Amino acid sequence: MERATISQAMQDYLKAIYKLHERSEQVPTSALAELLGVAPASVTNMCKKLAELHLVEYEPYQGVKFTPTGKKLALEIVRHHRLIELYLAEALNVPWDRVHEEAEKLEHVISEDLEDRMAAALGNPLFDPHGAPIPSRAGAISEQPSGRLVDMRVGDRLIVVEVDDDDPEMLRYLGSMGLYPGTELLLLSHAPFDGPLTLCIGDAQHSLGYQAAKSILVTLQDK
Repeated sequence: MERATISQAMQDYLKAIYKLHERSEQVPTSALAELLGVAPASVTNMCKKLAELHLVEYEPYQGVKFTPTGKKLALEIVRHHRLIELYLAEALNVPWDRVHEEAEKLEHVISEDLEDRMAAALGNPLFDPHGAPIPSRAGAISEQPSGRLVDMRVGDRLIVVEVDDDDPEMLRYLGSMGLYPGTELLLLSHAPFDGPLTLCIGDAQHSLGYQAAKSILVTLQDK
């Protein structure tokens, strides 16, 4: 099935399922409703339509999971989105807190030819501005070993791998601290009961709230 043969709304759902699918193969419809900000009944109706097109398998009260065709199509949509984000950031200097919203509009309309040209101009990149992997044309993903910043131990020397791109205000806040993919940091302390983390970034110390820290994936620095 071609991407252009399904509606933009269906494409958005496939992309959202993919985002949640990274955590669990079976995606609850309640999680989809929360992520997309729509009523549960709307999610149920769309999931039934996607199932009729053999893009997902839908089980009432259980959720949805991709069929091979649906996953292939979702990866194509995600590739478009993340390539556009990187092109906007690298070629047009669009701030990293704005590229997600712009890519949401453009991902539905660019051709495969333009996608290939953007990828070639960027050197066939593996990751978008927020550190998320860009699927290849064949659907391959370059995974980086990572864990959540909130799960790391005090004293760990870390490198930021990926930052969740859903909240522009959060991205601006993290950017003000220099918390971009590739940033090196030291976890100095973590207050109990989901309290704030204290980070050393360069010569500066920063206090980062637990909820903000949950949006950051990191890996240990090589010793």
